[in-house]
Amino acid sequence: MEKLLVLGTGNAAVTECFNTCSILETEAGRLLIDCGGGNGILRQLKAFGLRPEDIHDLYLSHEHCDHLTGIVWIIRYITQAMLHGKYDGELHIWCQALLVDKILAICGAMLPEKQMRFFGNGIRILPVADGESARICDRRFTFFDIQSTKAPQYGFEAELSCGRLIFAGDEPVSDSGRSRAQGADWLLCEAFCLKEDADIFKPYQKHHSTALDAGRLARELGVKNLLLWHTEESDLVHRKARYTAEATREFSGKIYVPDDLEIIELC
Repeated sequence: MEKLLVLGTGNAAVTECFNTCSILETEAGRLLIDCGGGNGILRQLKAFGLRPEDIHDLYLSHEHCDHLTGIVWIIRYITQAMLHGKYDGELHIWCQALLVDKILAICGAMLPEKQMRFFGNGIRILPVADGESARICDRRFTFFDIQSTKAPQYGFEAELSCGRLIFAGDEPVSDSGRSRAQGADWLLCEAFCLKEDADIFKPYQKHHSTALDAGRLARELGVKNLLLWHTEESDLVHRKARYTAEATREFSGKIYVPDDLEIIELC
């Protein structure tokens, strides 16, 4: 059984929900996908009954603060556990090569040497290249460059027991992502706002999509399940209903607009 633990669903500017990040859980382990922006990651993990020490695989998509800076808190608590002999095995950090020095710099500026010394000896940063595959949590992952216009960013294709899952990053799906996502069972896709609110939130100027755009994309690619997140937060109470209704205008498959701390059963 595979599931997605949705830690956060908001974009970089949210204050009423957490930044978009999640845990992909299989019977073999958990992959933390991005860290959010700050120590709120600890609260979100705790809500699922988890600690940083329960994480052994971490995927970082890109350098923006709402996806990366929570790593300081993850590393802090994991290395504390390592110092006391309470962490089993290694922490593997999967990311594109240009992120390696940034991870070390951010952590090095905020954590003492006694914790930083675990990098290379308990914590392994594993750079991945466009088109490269790796085995994580006993599943095959293939990474791809989303061709970001802002900062280098990678998505991935995961071959799960329930089918193919595409993590498309937080920008409109590029040509490389489209070729990966064609006919996918799951597409995890950003939807910055509703089309009807585009004049307010200006998604296209920020190189983002609307829920209507995401629904059209899912229809064109023939995916089975569409999950929308990385949204604004102006109407969280009605977000699920409103975003679903707009995406449904273009896509007749299953649409998920999760709230923070929701669990999505993938099969």
